[in-house]
Amino acid sequence: MILYTEIETAYNAQKATFFSGNTFVLRTTTGAIGKTGHVDIITGIRRCGKSTFMHQIAAERNEQIGFFNFEDPRIFNFEVSDFSKLLLVIGEGVNVYFFDEIQNIVGWEVFVRSLHDQGKKVFITGSNASLLSRELGTRLTGRQLSYELFPFSYKEFLQFENKEASYKSFGEFLEHGGFPEYLKYRTIDTLQQLFKDIIYRDIVVRHGVRNVKPLIDIALHLISNAAKEYTLNKLKNTYNIGSTNSVAEYVSWFEDSYLIFSVPQFSWSAKSKAINPKKVYTIDTGFAKANSLSYTNDIGRLLENAVFLHLRRNGFEINYFKQKGECDFVVFRSKEFAGAFQVCTEFNLDNKDRELNGLVESLIFFDKPAGTIVTLNQEDYFTISQKEIKVVPVWKWMMA
Repeated sequence: MILYTEIETAYNAQKATFFSGNTFVLRTTTGAIGKTGHVDIITGIRRCGKSTFMHQIAAERNEQIGFFNFEDPRIFNFEVSDFSKLLLVIGEGVNVYFFDEIQNIVGWEVFVRSLHDQGKKVFITGSNASLLSRELGTRLTGRQLSYELFPFSYKEFLQFENKEASYKSFGEFLEHGGFPEYLKYRTIDTLQQLFKDIIYRDIVVRHGVRNVKPLIDIALHLISNAAKEYTLNKLKNTYNIGSTNSVAEYVSWFEDSYLIFSVPQFSWSAKSKAINPKKVYTIDTGFAKANSLSYTNDIGRLLENAVFLHLRRNGFEINYFKQKGECDFVVFRSKEFAGAFQVCTEFNLDNKDRELNGLVESLIFFDKPAGTIVTLNQEDYFTISQKEIKVVPVWKWMMA
């Protein structure tokens, strides 16, 4: 429990920032956000711009707005009983509420349900996907819509940097990634501190982890091996973890915090998907470089990670395909096949057969007529086994 005056002090300080009139990059993932009477949930990794995105949505609404950031250290002891004081501080006549990192307060979902039942529009942001969906799922089943926000896409990066789409600007995007704060100040400590915040604030504290070293070791291993396969059993043996269940917990915590993403090998069998090796990707290429030494000369894996993120931003369900050959990504939308993509920095005589064979094999398997090879800066066109293969530069592909 905290005092009314403490909430008021924090709110007034936040208000000065919220309505400061800052300019910002317009995010491209708005979709239907704010267009329904549902509770809108915006999730994403720390520092990707969720709070600024809230400002963008608020600026588009001609209504009296209430808001509060629950990560404010001045309200550290805020409890569910304090929500009534918060409403008094915000004042009457408010029909739209924005709450940042509200999942920090135990029992918050009861408060949100109450606002929703009163016909109020509520926007929530948070950095833990499953925590928000699990808790709201019990109180607001069918009454919430979820959206994911990522660090800047290539298009947003160009807007932020005031650059044109080109091979050169994409190279800069691949090098630096899309975290707004890092792009503004270009201090690598920003991305390294972000890693620590996720580990300690989103995982160690939240889950009561006592032995932190193996948790960090596995997180860094997965980030350093982005675009590679992994298995829980191999991680267990490499880092002498007691059981695969513990490793599975670690990985699920990393995924919930948007630190990494696991991509299954395609199979019609759910059991096969579960037991086959998965491929791992991380949230941002600049973040990966800042927290690992493994990308010094490996542009190929950074490129594949960037292509994965582009597909994920666009809402595809993503698998990799592996039989005799391998195709990096086969994607689906609403359970319907939506494309096959192979990724390589340069398509040449040395890798031509490998890249084409895996892609064509996947197209034959799904009985689809065309696929795409995404490269750094090449354009070409082939017909192989009656399948049309387009070779496209990544920087043009991401602008399409």
